[in-house]
Amino acid sequence: QVQLVESGGGLVQAGGSLRLSCAASGRTFSLYAMGWFRQAPGKEREFVAAITWGGASTRYVDSVKGRFTISRDNAKNTVYLQLNSLKPEDTAVYYCAAAARSYDKSDYEGNYAYWGQGTQVTVSS
Repeated sequence: QVQLVESGGGLVQAGGSLRLSCAASGRTFSLYAMGWFRQAPGKEREFVAAITWGGASTRYVDSVKGRFTISRDNAKNTVYLQLNSLKPEDTAVYYCAAAARSYDKSDYEGNYAYWGQGTQVTVSS
């Protein structure tokens, strides 16, 4: 079992930045590939970014490439999502999730076994 707790969300103006954190506890964090997903009001949850267990490789949805950066610190059992140049359409609840290492940097939420409770990001225009 892995427990995930997100933090760092909030209200920010368009063009601003936030850094989301996801702290993991339970089984060895480095066993898992990690991902970030988001769900906007009235929309389905969508993939945002993922990172391999060692942090060497990442993957992003096209809409956030060049603006968001995923990273992880296995010594601190934490994965981060740096959000820059935020837009109103980035407004959503952001979730971190853990997948078995073999799923690499999957964009399919069904491959993620563990989920956090989410943190709200609101971008005003």
